[in-house]
Amino acid sequence: RLIAAWEPTAAVAVGEKNAWDLIEPESVKSQGGATLERQGDGSYLASGTNPARDVYVITARMPDAPVSAFLLECFPDPSLPNQGLGRASNGNFVLEEFEVDVMSVENAGNPVQSKILKAEADYSQKGYEVISLQSDFKVQAGKKSARRGPGWAVNGNTKKEPRKAMFVLDKPAPGGAMVTITLKHGAFSEHNIGRFRLSVSTLPAAEVKLDGKSKFAAVSAVLRIPAAKRNAKQKGELEKFFRTTVNSPVRQADAQLERAKKAAETFEKTLPTVMVMKEIDRPRDTFILKRGEYDKPAEKVVMATPAALQPMPKGAPVNRLGLAMWLVDPKNPLTSRVWVNRSWEKFFGNGICKTTENLGSQAEWPTHPALLDWLATEFIRMKWDMKAFQKMLVMSSTYRQSSNLTKDMIERDPENRLLARGPRFRLGGEAVRDQALAIAGLLVPRIGGASVRPYMPEGVWDETSKYGDLRGYKADEDDGLYRRSLYTIWKRTAAPPTMLLFDAPTREICTVRRSRTNTPLQALSLLNEVTFVEASRGLGQLMMKNGTTPEERIAYGFKRAAAREADEVALNTLAKGFNERLAHFKSHPDDAKNLLAQGASKADETLDPAELAAYTTTAGVLLNLDRVVTRD
Repeated sequence: RLIAAWEPTAAVAVGEKNAWDLIEPESVKSQGGATLERQGDGSYLASGTNPARDVYVITARMPDAPVSAFLLECFPDPSLPNQGLGRASNGNFVLEEFEVDVMSVENAGNPVQSKILKAEADYSQKGYEVISLQSDFKVQAGKKSARRGPGWAVNGNTKKEPRKAMFVLDKPAPGGAMVTITLKHGAFSEHNIGRFRLSVSTLPAAEVKLDGKSKFAAVSAVLRIPAAKRNAKQKGELEKFFRTTVNSPVRQADAQLERAKKAAETFEKTLPTVMVMKEIDRPRDTFILKRGEYDKPAEKVVMATPAALQPMPKGAPVNRLGLAMWLVDPKNPLTSRVWVNRSWEKFFGNGICKTTENLGSQAEWPTHPALLDWLATEFIRMKWDMKAFQKMLVMSSTYRQSSNLTKDMIERDPENRLLARGPRFRLGGEAVRDQALAIAGLLVPRIGGASVRPYMPEGVWDETSKYGDLRGYKADEDDGLYRRSLYTIWKRTAAPPTMLLFDAPTREICTVRRSRTNTPLQALSLLNEVTFVEASRGLGQLMMKNGTTPEERIAYGFKRAAAREADEVALNTLAKGFNERLAHFKSHPDDAKNLLAQGASKADETLDPAELAAYTTTAGVLLNLDRVVTRD
């Protein structure tokens, strides 16, 4: 349909298509201090200072389609010496270099200089040929080393008529890219161009002509044939011309697609490489070793699944790929059962089978075997969609139950294995820290990147790090202090102390199920460690900015931390403590100053220090509440 709509105007476009489109630069500057003023025809006239060797820098946005060539037009002007084309006293110029620097998505914002594949002019002064501006041009003088030509000149002192030169790029500049064109003069003193204009061509490089006219005889012939009588080859020629030459939505879409592909290729080149394993053509023979001695092989064994389990899928290769196919075979519920049991543990505190690290014959029997089986098959039915499965769990009536306890519940089911109430358990160390930063408005949600170095005790790894850069550990000074705990640098032989306090594993061995303890050290960490003190100050500042009375501010802080309204008893208790701390900090300003100085972020100087210190300590109490660090 697009070609049919275009055909009525195609004869003109094909017969005498103008290859050049005038560009409107965003900036035109002279590095030598000359004045470059735009004229009515889109050209720029130089006046004022005329340095010995001037450089003109033109910055412009390219059309949507890729640009294959540039056209430089030079004009005589009455204001120029000898009414010529250049600024030299004789009216001539010598252009020494024509450079094109492209800045686009493909080169990640770094300007890349394009090579001039072809330079052609309508006139060149003898000995000053425009071809000398080509990137690969060399003049051979006997056995001497090659050298560049002197530049392009046009006898501007005697031949006072417009001149033009065409510069074809080795690779098209991407559509929409920002381009900087540099005109360098330097062969002779003051021989700078006087008046010039720039245009670009989006035609294929092979079809660009200096005079701007491009003949398409084959396409013209096809257009003269009625559409119903064209054969497949003729239709193909017309479609190719329309797609590559006409500025149509199809060509624009092709250009956008090409830019996207190049951007994807550029991005993929930045990705790190990792070592991988490859199957050898013929697997090595494997034997049972007598008493484990490697030099006493016994019976030969082959790769296979345990006989007690289902066999490999039909047609699956007997290698690691086949094993992967067997693991996720819909007929094999074991993989799914293990994963859903671990997911259940994450949301309910205990798995349906409590021994999540062992679902074998010696495992604890599941409390709800039928439920575990159904969840395993449901996960497979969902095509292993983890998000969908977890959404199903948290939307279940079992998960959304109240966690309120009764005496009868404690006596009959202290661990809530029968699921008569909602789950209630302390958050993991990473979640405790991330939650505190989020409540304080300090958490940086950016995803990915290198490991970060949050606050740690002084000399935390000096004794365990003889080599490497963990000796004399220094915390980050930027947003690395407030990234999620997932990104914290981790030394396996000495994990971050706070994480260990909240039962994070050391990572020296694989740990499927974490223990969960409650110790006074956890409370001391929440009240005194710099991360949580700084988070308390952040929450304190938010409290002061979201209320006018202490009661309103404390109520805001309680709801932000605990995700519920504060009852009257809690509010009165917190308000009483706040008033006592406020009185203390007003009479001890140095204590307030020292407290607010904790952490790398700065306290809000518009807030009263004594008040902010009082709200900071109140916020510290909120962040240490059982209902804040506990999932209930």
